[in-house]
Amino acid sequence: MATNSVTHPGTVINVFKETVTVSVESSEACGSCSSRSACSLGVQSNTRNILVNTTDAASYSVGNRVVVSTRTQMGLMAVALCYLIPAIVLVGSLATAVQLCESEGISAVISLLCVALYYGVLCLCRGKIAKKVSFTIEKL
Repeated sequence: MATNSVTHPGTVINVFKETVTVSVESSEACGSCSSRSACSLGVQSNTRNILVNTTDAASYSVGNRVVVSTRTQMGLMAVALCYLIPAIVLVGSLATAVQLCESEGISAVISLLCVALYYGVLCLCRGKIAKKVSFTIEKL
């Protein structure tokens, strides 16, 4: 495993053609991980399912212990797409709307609609984004 990657042990829960579904449990080690702010595994639930596309899916079976990894940059990209850019859109559209409109209420609604539009476009582009985000899998 490369040093610029984030890894998590997990268990294979499903294998289908070229896709392996891995159940990953967040651990106490997440608290000291330098990438925890960019990784959703340490938040909310203790278990997450990750879909890993691999041409070697037939070599895995349900119950196998594996290690799933991704590059640190993937987590940072996700944080930028989900939090940083929408914040910029919100503040920028609010500042612009306040200058153009007389009502602060209308300006707030316009800025929220701009953020909703951003997330709608992001949702439409999820296929392209999914191609850029890649996980690798290795048996333990």
